[in-house]
Amino acid sequence: MTSPFGPLQIIANPSAGRGRNAALPRVVAACADRGLAHSVALTRGPGDASRLATEAVVDRGVRFVVAVGGDGTVHEVVNGLVDARTGRPHAEGVAFGAVAGGSGCDFIRTFGLDRAPERAVARFEGETVFPIDLGRVTLLGRDGAERTALFANIAEAGYGGLVTDLANRMPKALGKSRYLIAILTAIRRFELVRARVSVDHTTVEEPLSNVIVANGQFFGGGLKVAPRALPDDGLFNVQLWRGEVKDVFKMTPKLRVGEHLTSPDVREYQSSTVTVDAERPLLVEADGEVLGTTPARFDLLPKVLDLKI
Repeated sequence: MTSPFGPLQIIANPSAGRGRNAALPRVVAACADRGLAHSVALTRGPGDASRLATEAVVDRGVRFVVAVGGDGTVHEVVNGLVDARTGRPHAEGVAFGAVAGGSGCDFIRTFGLDRAPERAVARFEGETVFPIDLGRVTLLGRDGAERTALFANIAEAGYGGLVTDLANRMPKALGKSRYLIAILTAIRRFELVRARVSVDHTTVEEPLSNVIVANGQFFGGGLKVAPRALPDDGLFNVQLWRGEVKDVFKMTPKLRVGEHLTSPDVREYQSSTVTVDAERPLLVEADGEVLGTTPARFDLLPKVLDLKI
């Protein structure tokens, strides 16, 4: 048998297939147990998941693509299913699924889908989908050339971009501790920078440590950074953080439960577009991937992708 959308094309980060509690073998076993037709493609390096997703839906007519891995895998698969420049899907009627693997996946937490792989596969039998927005950003790539990319969850410009960059450069063997090391290193390196941020109805120019552009609610391994973000309302939840980075670090307990928004150091907006420029280039990350630097312009693609729930 197959799902209502046909055979599953599973695209997996190989690291999601290692260890006793690895996600990939559990997903494959659950598909076999339920008689769900499927195939598996493993990524070998950066950009592979995007290429594999595009080839599946364009060249082979696949209509159900499942990412198994972390937010980085989701990020690449989404960019393979939807053309960032045109804002249109590469094929119509495609369902997108995600199963957390490796270090987890913050994207699916917003939908309450951060469950065991076997429970995730059980959802693939039904017909229910949830149309979601995707964020789009145009910025300067690290090579200095303009580039455009999509993101499913959350983007940051500033301190958060530096933390992500430092963490991504550290050995994966350090596990989650590399993020703590990156945070402590960034606290020493990052200084407030005067930035100009424009949202739908206003422009703010002041010293900032971080700009958050959120489609989903969680990042950083479960921090509820954007409790008022809704990934189907056509708006970003935008936050401007004015405190020193050491003050941002002190807010971590409140970030875990989404109680940081009452801080006088946080400005919050709802907006369909955001532009960010600063006196010095700020690193921009989205879905845990460093994409480049400011100046950056963000906009939303409303309900452009169907998430399988």
